[in-house]
Amino acid sequence: MRVVIAEDNVLLSSGLELLLNSRGFEVVAITADAPGFLAAVEAHRPDVTIVDVRLPPTFRDEGIRAAVQARRDHPGLPVLVLSQYVEQEYAGRLLADARGGIGYLLKDRVSRVGEFTEALRRVAGGGTAMDPEVIAQLLAARGDPVDALTAREREVLALMAEGHDNTTIAARLVVTDNAVHKHIGNVFLKLGLSLGDSGHRRVRAVLAHLRHHGNTAPNPTSSPYP
Repeated sequence: MRVVIAEDNVLLSSGLELLLNSRGFEVVAITADAPGFLAAVEAHRPDVTIVDVRLPPTFRDEGIRAAVQARRDHPGLPVLVLSQYVEQEYAGRLLADARGGIGYLLKDRVSRVGEFTEALRRVAGGGTAMDPEVIAQLLAARGDPVDALTAREREVLALMAEGHDNTTIAARLVVTDNAVHKHIGNVFLKLGLSLGDSGHRRVRAVLAHLRHHGNTAPNPTSSPYP
């Protein structure tokens, strides 16, 4: 699996390269700025990219703007954003792309090697990988249809937002696949996602979760709900 990294911190980028190369990935390019990242994507057409939110010259939002641009130039390009904070405007724009292949993790997640590489593979496969802390902060809103969901449905939606498929959700919650399918159907119904949106309903449901104010994902292993 070929990877392009955009990260100006040499220690972090070198560490990522060593980590990923030892885990079956191939780092084909490391760049320190947005123009270099866009050029590397064009040249290598990677399977997945890793982008720091803050890149030179201003160290504000160059990285995530480059990620949005790369997705525009190469629709569906898998992008995993690393950040120490949540840049709401561009994060929202990136996540609004319904084609999947999106991740947004806080940098301390990199130290959890298994979780990080699992998230990267999930993004490369067209899924989502959202840090629970990012979910808790993004796009706060009021009068949210998520308020109508039951506690169990919110658990299912939270796990969807982390990028898990139905089988994994069932295992996490210790329920059947049919139960998960039923809960997801209820989520779609309550969020007003019609059958005609079948290609994008899962992503749109996740976006609704991200917009929900002040809700973090409950711990599925300790749930009292059947």
